[in-house]
Amino acid sequence: MRKLISRLIAEDTALEVIGTARNGLEAVSMVRELKPDVVTLDIEMPEMNGLEALTIIMEHRPTPILMLSSLTQDGALATITALQNGAVDFISKPSGSVSFDLFKVKEELIFKIKQASQIPLRNLIVNNITVSKVDVGPKGNPQTGFSKKFDQILALGTSTGGPKALDTVITALPANFPYPLLVVQHMPPKFTKSLAERLNRLSRVRVVEAEDNQLVLGGTVYIAPGDYHMTVVQTNGEFRIRLHQEPQVQGHRPSVDVLFDSIAKCKSLKRHFILMTGMGSDGAKGMLAAKAAGAHSTIAESKETCIVYGMPRSAVELGCVDYTVPVHLITSKILEVTGVLKR
Repeated sequence: MRKLISRLIAEDTALEVIGTARNGLEAVSMVRELKPDVVTLDIEMPEMNGLEALTIIMEHRPTPILMLSSLTQDGALATITALQNGAVDFISKPSGSVSFDLFKVKEELIFKIKQASQIPLRNLIVNNITVSKVDVGPKGNPQTGFSKKFDQILALGTSTGGPKALDTVITALPANFPYPLLVVQHMPPKFTKSLAERLNRLSRVRVVEAEDNQLVLGGTVYIAPGDYHMTVVQTNGEFRIRLHQEPQVQGHRPSVDVLFDSIAKCKSLKRHFILMTGMGSDGAKGMLAAKAAGAHSTIAESKETCIVYGMPRSAVELGCVDYTVPVHLITSKILEVTGVLKR
């Protein structure tokens, strides 16, 4: 695997492999010695696994790290943990942990290495400042439970760097947060389910992977499942989620634009739109249209904390952003614009 990955990377003349490690212990030592621009890290390794190595590297010499992930449920959960512990992105190995058809993802591998090399070190360090989290137990407001009556709704879009940013924002929401929040994170199937499950364990609000025809309830975060667009429709005074597999939009399914366009039509509600770290411009046009349709607020993550300042920048350039704030202040801004702080 080390030889194959090295060969694939070396085929691009802009990249050079300066070292290969047999296990996590070696990787930690070589990162200190060689000071690479980017590290690719497998999760399953002898002596010290990838998650342990990631933690030590990010603590002692923060470096953009890409995880190599197997497509199993266990692989997805470990990958989400790695992303929330400081890895910037991941590449799915096509057929499990020992795969010799990695050439199928060669283009993605090279593209993501180059993208990772552009991440400002300061942003990486700021994003790696973590607060230890524990399983918080029962969800929701004991007085009201999860109400289907609410007068505000929030939609959020993110991509590269998103799992870490979502961890920061969603785990800071209070247990009495009374509104639904719908999230598009660009990510394949299985990974979105693991993302939702992990966020649910760490958050005071309930977090679920969305299902088709699901009733939208307050105090709940809905993560769009990988490979499905997520929309909301109002029927008989209720709001329900609709999932569909219509063509990709700007190369994405789920698409932030599709979600934002759908929420913009829920005109009986105060609507709030948030764009966080991610490459490209998905969500910018949707935010612009939502603003024209009477959005109550539009929020973008500021350049100083974005792992990739693409999606928020596109919205800022369209002139449709009300508030630009660093990731650690987005939850405070959400509580302010929804009026929860005044309760």
